[in-house]
Amino acid sequence: MATRIAFFGAKPYDKESFDKANGAFGFDIRYYKGHLTGESAVLAKGAEAVCIFVNDTADAEVVRALREQGVPLIALRCAGFNNVDLDAAAREGITVVRVPAYSPYAVAEHAVALMLSLNRKIHRAYWRTRDGNFSLHGLMGFDMHGKTAGIIGTGKIAKILIGILRGFGMEVLGYDPYPDEAFAREAGMTYVPLDELYRRSDMISLHCPLTEQTRYMIDENSIGLMKEGVILINTGRGQLIHTNALIEGLKEKKIGAAGLDVYEEEGEYFYEDKSDKIIDDDTLARLLSFNNVIVTSHQGFFTREALANIAETTLSNIRDFVERKPLRNEIKGGK
Repeated sequence: MATRIAFFGAKPYDKESFDKANGAFGFDIRYYKGHLTGESAVLAKGAEAVCIFVNDTADAEVVRALREQGVPLIALRCAGFNNVDLDAAAREGITVVRVPAYSPYAVAEHAVALMLSLNRKIHRAYWRTRDGNFSLHGLMGFDMHGKTAGIIGTGKIAKILIGILRGFGMEVLGYDPYPDEAFAREAGMTYVPLDELYRRSDMISLHCPLTEQTRYMIDENSIGLMKEGVILINTGRGQLIHTNALIEGLKEKKIGAAGLDVYEEEGEYFYEDKSDKIIDDDTLARLLSFNNVIVTSHQGFFTREALANIAETTLSNIRDFVERKPLRNEIKGGK
């Protein structure tokens, strides 16, 4: 009998990429459109693994429900794992694996797309010309060449982004609690203290994980240190930014523009079509009202190459677990 996988939060593109990759694995994948919850966990009964994404929640309640259904493995098809209670999983004897990297190029290039669109007002020009308005008033940007970019977190994605921005002729400042000085010398960038990065950067891009130390790192105080008119980009995790502080920064024109591929309360909206409904999240609605804010639906990863890598790595993780092989992508909590 083929190993069964309960696949939650399934979209058509998920099914397409996983079915294609599954030709080499032969798993029995059961796709469910709904998110994993304590109630929907019953759908995983008899499954060897549940497969979830960033907007599924595997808190202590859900983990207990999975254990009651006899599920031994949670397979994340993403890099982030802040939506999983790892300690609860450890207590219940459930293994957790993830996809640590699928296409750092995809996310880095999306960050650049947001920078360019906001700087040169591409989104505003697009709507104007569709209405026959070819005026340039209000569309002025600046040369990125010679400006300073601040990159917070210098992992794989950030290193690719730094290479792109150096190619534009930008000065790049970096902050990371574990700086890679060899890379910095090779790339021609400079590590600086966080306060200095805030003060000197014309553009700031966030590429650090969400931890208790980084939660709401962009708040009223850090925004107060930034240059007037700074462009802020977040393709990491929504809770890196205190959204109300961001809104105040935008209102006061301290922040010149913001490109957000993530939002701290995105779970109810992102990846769903809400076009026929009123957005009842007042904070999100306020963000969307600014003409100098671009919100994308956590799509930085969304390229053909990334989806193929996600499917291949996720299914390989599950196969390794079933065959009791070493799990190179396991993440562990305490007891």
